[in-house]
Amino acid sequence: MTSDLVFWVIARSSGVACLAALSISMLTGMAMRSDVLTWLSRNRGIRLLHDFTNWLWIPLGALHVAALVADSTAQIRLLDLYVPFGVPYARLQLGLGTFSLLLLTIVAVSTWLRRWMQHRDWVTMHRLSYLGFAAAFAHSLLSGTDLADPRVAIPAWTIAAVLGLFAVTRLASYVMQETPGT
Repeated sequence: MTSDLVFWVIARSSGVACLAALSISMLTGMAMRSDVLTWLSRNRGIRLLHDFTNWLWIPLGALHVAALVADSTAQIRLLDLYVPFGVPYARLQLGLGTFSLLLLTIVAVSTWLRRWMQHRDWVTMHRLSYLGFAAAFAHSLLSGTDLADPRVAIPAWTIAAVLGLFAVTRLASYVMQETPGT
């Protein structure tokens, strides 16, 4: 087995694991703030799971990126980790991965700096996780073959659908609150 193949396997497995941990983080975060699941909003276990999964998806994402940079076949440069859509091939697919990396990094850093931020600013930064997750999911869908496997695809699409439903519900609730006369 060549080193590039080892890096490819590491990148693939850590990418799937990262998406799974990120999905759990998103689901638990939305459950704590959703009008649909108010009975979960004060559940300490949900809160702990949300906080814990951050400590999972961050290193898994870092391992995914490091393996891709180390894999000479992937041709990912360090610059490509900061500048989306600059790779010489699969620009959209890999650019979405970079875009999600940047957005989710902002979310993670703002969470660590939360005590020094105004609540409104932190919420604004934290809401970038919706876009970051969407970009990560699209990256996974377009750039890999793992979502072709029903064992991965069924849970991934189910979670994406639930997250989409929660996001639409939250957006509708927000619009209704902001619309005068409702």
